[in-house]
Amino acid sequence: MRQHTWGLAIRTLAVAAMLVVTGLSAPAAFAEKYASIVIDTETHEVLHARNADAPRYPASLTKVMTLYMLFDAINAGDVSVDEKLTVSRFAASQAPSNLKLKPGSTISVSDAIGALVTKSANDVAVVVAERLGGTESRFAQLMTVKAKSLGMPNTRFVNASGLPDDRQITTARDLAVLAEAMIDDHGESYHHFSRPRFSWAGKTYKNHNELLETVDGVDGIKTGYTRASGFNLMTSAKRDGHRIIAIMLGGSTSKSRNAHVASLVEAAFKSYELPADPADPNRRLQMAFSEFNTTTANPNGAAVPMLNGKPLGTIQPAASPLRGLTTITKAPAKKVEEAVEASVETDEETAEEASEILMADAGPAAEEAMEFEQGDATPTSFVGATVVIPAGRPAFTVNEYEARQFGN
Repeated sequence: MRQHTWGLAIRTLAVAAMLVVTGLSAPAAFAEKYASIVIDTETHEVLHARNADAPRYPASLTKVMTLYMLFDAINAGDVSVDEKLTVSRFAASQAPSNLKLKPGSTISVSDAIGALVTKSANDVAVVVAERLGGTESRFAQLMTVKAKSLGMPNTRFVNASGLPDDRQITTARDLAVLAEAMIDDHGESYHHFSRPRFSWAGKTYKNHNELLETVDGVDGIKTGYTRASGFNLMTSAKRDGHRIIAIMLGGSTSKSRNAHVASLVEAAFKSYELPADPADPNRRLQMAFSEFNTTTANPNGAAVPMLNGKPLGTIQPAASPLRGLTTITKAPAKKVEEAVEASVETDEETAEEASEILMADAGPAAEEAMEFEQGDATPTSFVGATVVIPAGRPAFTVNEYEARQFGN
């Protein structure tokens, strides 16, 4: 027992040291990333919201808009699902997560959809962007115009993947609008978001959205992660004739994010079962979402650093085992990282989730050493890079596209 306590104390100090090293010692550093909203898609009633209009980074939730634009093009007959898309040098240069596509190779539109939904492949996002917009930057402008036309006034896109860029911002409310638009406008294609896996080049990739298998009624739609954004999730679920959309941004781990969104979904469906109070129409929602509105708990708890299922700030190791161990916080960075990884893998997360946490807390690691959902490096720019501009691409300027979207 004494040896277990000693080990826990060392691991706790190691994690604390790692957070100090990376500048993430205060829970507020995570909490300021948190935002959430839950809506009823039929009545458009907001069932729950917190920081819903605060600017946030979308990360790979960006790809939902990329796919929306692709489905638009398919429905318009501009692109077919069997068409082979050519990979440019710039597309092939994108940071992980990716399919490691080679310049000059091709991928079908059908496979591109599967790769974006499940693997969240950044190289594929750029391949699609270059096919539809000529260049990724031009496509991002078209994405922003489309967002405004859908009713997302606080969203701006500068790339098609969600790779880190301070200029690429959105809000939880805007993302809820996008999710609803995807379901309403592309219902025939929405089933792709419930796809459990995708195979490419002899490898099979599992969908990052674990709620598809664990929460009743969930049938989509997309996860996202960068160190700047935290762990994001756009979810939709349908039960007993009710469909809800839940958005959560800024989680500290994939596990806490998943648990938090699962609770939001359950609270939403619980609200439909509660009796209405004519004197207080909001009482039903207040009761259903009481655990998220209480003043005695951290409202942004899903975004607070955790260790062994508890907020890091609440862990108080016994005093006696710590005597003589104050030098632990001065250990070399490499040893601290090893201690963090060991504790996380054995005590809290699966190996895949641990690698995501390590990316969030300890900085980037070698690509071959782990699989993670999103990259955190700016894509390489090539002088004179090959950009594929297919014959028949949209023959109008961004301004002309904007005029079409708004009927001007």
